[in-house]
Amino acid sequence: MNKLTPFALAVALSAAVTLAGCSTTPGAAPASSSTGSKDSSATEPTKQVPQAPDLTGTWKQTNSSAADSYQEAEISGDVISINWVADNGDTKSIYWVGSFTAPADATTPYKWTSTRDQEATASAMLASQDDTKEFTFQDDTISYSASALGTTTTIKLKKS
Repeated sequence: MNKLTPFALAVALSAAVTLAGCSTTPGAAPASSSTGSKDSSATEPTKQVPQAPDLTGTWKQTNSSAADSYQEAEISGDVISINWVADNGDTKSIYWVGSFTAPADATTPYKWTSTRDQEATASAMLASQDDTKEFTFQDDTISYSASALGTTTTIKLKKS
């Protein structure tokens, strides 16, 4: 008959305790059961948080009454620049250069107040002389009011 040495007995006892300890912990929920139910948190899809829109790039007026004359904006960093465009793009005149604040989340409408860069617009004859301008982004469109020669129009731009 084989006799277990004290060392072999200790190893066997340690292995048995280790295996028994891995089965479940009191108060812990079982990982799965034989009835087929699963942990509900593992099967629920993760909710995607809508990302803030990226407004950087070139935007072209969509509601111009003339095909070869329109406004075009460029947003880069924290600046929005808007030009009057004529002659199918051969002629550009500064209308607005001002601050831009990017949206922090996907909430729309997104509105920001742009402060005019007076130095950049000082010598531009067709530039707005307003100190600030209100912009709205909604439904993939940026809109704002523009005035020239006593007429005010709501300009609508789409990313081009």
